[in-house]
Amino acid sequence: MPRPGLRSKAQKRHALRTPGNKNVTHYWRKKPHKSQCAICKTPLQSIPQLRPSEMKKTDLTARKANRLEGGRYCAKCLQGLIKNAIYHQ
Repeated sequence: MPRPGLRSKAQKRHALRTPGNKNVTHYWRKKPHKSQCAICKTPLQSIPQLRPSEMKKTDLTARKANRLEGGRYCAKCLQGLIKNAIYHQ
């Protein structure tokens, strides 16, 4: 029986055969969902699809788009927000 942390279905299971001809199960964490726009819920471009522990190891420039509110809104929604802010001053 696997240890308690591996008993949930949150882990992907891969059955492998070792060089010693044993069948073993390796556990992987599932890939997280793609980050999405806070307004229209479309997947954000240029944001990698990584687990938080792997995301910490990447550069800050690789984690978000190089513009204002880059990792939060898609380009189309952000353009609309900026236009509304300018017109309603």
